[in-house]
Amino acid sequence: MTGIDIAELTVSAAQQAFARGELTAESLARACLDRIAEFNPYYNAIIFLNEKALDEARDIDRRRAAGEALGPLAGIPIVVKDTMDMVGFPTTGGWSLLSSRTGGIDLLPARDSDVVARMRAAGCVVLGKTNVPVLSATGTHADDSWAGPTLNAVDATLVPGGSSAGTATAVAAGFAIIGLAEETGGSIQNPASAQALVGIKPTFGLISNTGIMPLGGSTLDVAGPIARSVTDAALALDVMAGFSPNDPKTVAGLGSRPAGGYAAGLDAQSLQGKRLGLFGPGWRRPGESFRRRPLHPEIDAAYRRAQDELRGRGATLVEDPFAASGFADLMRTSAGAEDFDIRGMEGLPYDLQQYLRNLGPDAALQSFAAFAEATKAENPFAPGGVLAYMHDLPEFVAILADPLPRPTLETFFLLRDAYLRIFNTVMQDKALDALVFPQMMDPAPKRGAGISIRETTVAEINIAGLPGVTVPAGYLEGGEPFNLIFIGRACSEAGLLSLAYDYEQATRHRRSAVLRQA
Repeated sequence: MTGIDIAELTVSAAQQAFARGELTAESLARACLDRIAEFNPYYNAIIFLNEKALDEARDIDRRRAAGEALGPLAGIPIVVKDTMDMVGFPTTGGWSLLSSRTGGIDLLPARDSDVVARMRAAGCVVLGKTNVPVLSATGTHADDSWAGPTLNAVDATLVPGGSSAGTATAVAAGFAIIGLAEETGGSIQNPASAQALVGIKPTFGLISNTGIMPLGGSTLDVAGPIARSVTDAALALDVMAGFSPNDPKTVAGLGSRPAGGYAAGLDAQSLQGKRLGLFGPGWRRPGESFRRRPLHPEIDAAYRRAQDELRGRGATLVEDPFAASGFADLMRTSAGAEDFDIRGMEGLPYDLQQYLRNLGPDAALQSFAAFAEATKAENPFAPGGVLAYMHDLPEFVAILADPLPRPTLETFFLLRDAYLRIFNTVMQDKALDALVFPQMMDPAPKRGAGISIRETTVAEINIAGLPGVTVPAGYLEGGEPFNLIFIGRACSEAGLLSLAYDYEQATRHRRSAVLRQA
């Protein structure tokens, strides 16, 4: 391991080191596990370690030495978000009632989630599962998890972002090269941005969400990678994306994967000649609510500096392309959800019913009714519960009363249609290749201050089902990471990744995290 920086190792560098015999899957996994042992007690990113990780790595080494054909990510260490099913590990959703370690019930799946199965088939070595807040109900932190809070690897005084808090911290801290994350409303974007990482919030239906504990499984939930570079994120997307017979929604991505894969199409000159739309009141109208305040002055200054960088790469920037489009009028905030637009979560009881049935015949809970009975002491939907605001949705009340029939969710899909009609019209009329926004509207809050992350794109792109790629774009005066997010039409991940790659390669803004021990 001499001369190899584990904390900043990339997929390509690891593969080259494997080929030269300078590194083995076992030595890399062992180095990551040693780093986890040293720093995870302080940062609390990983809540379950895979005791078979070294055995899995040795098997990769044996197969490599025998000349066997290996998957595209063979020997690459990854971590998995707690909400993603993985055989041999409970899926706790960050909740004490769903963890035997705190007196709760373990939900032990009979099969891997589709995304975990794909990564295993690609040869990844899974090091462990990562921390989340209770039922992934916040995009800011994991402070209420049964496993305790997760800290931000860039600056432990800042929130880590959520709900994929543990995944982002593990990647930023160099515990793994790639992390699997999942988003309902900001849970990939936010932790990636809070910790100066690349995150891919994919098009809804591009990646299977079967085997992932849901919040909006039928409407909003997407899985995606978090990585330290655009290339590594693209390589992970190459594996994660694609049709799954377990998830009919994945027909949405058929035909969208570029020849050779997402990583093969990255071009360091891709910003040249592109037309990019800028954030403005046409996207989100200023107002009195929390999410409708203007950009914080520091964010605005950093955004203007980034615009100069983009122009320097040959891009043409279009001011507030959504002005007078009616797009901003579609958003509806809910005070009970910290001004987050919760529409699309109406089907949660039905989605949980389907998720629990998928766990297998030996699972401790196999229906929503059993789930409700087992967790009635801390009913998440009751007043004061983490999901109490769900009662603001009339369709949710009906589905909660009878979660067995498949809900039509007609109101939500009419809303998605309205978003997409305006979005696609503006993109076409303004001849835009993509949008580029600051991902956060304020600097990342201090941990424990009771302030939520305020984003530019949540829940607009989640409700619309559109993709976004976050990329590090510098740091603010207080050291808080500043990320851009590139947004595009459905299934435009290849183009967005290439734009982000050009910007990343030209600016090299991201810095390594400096860690401390407990």
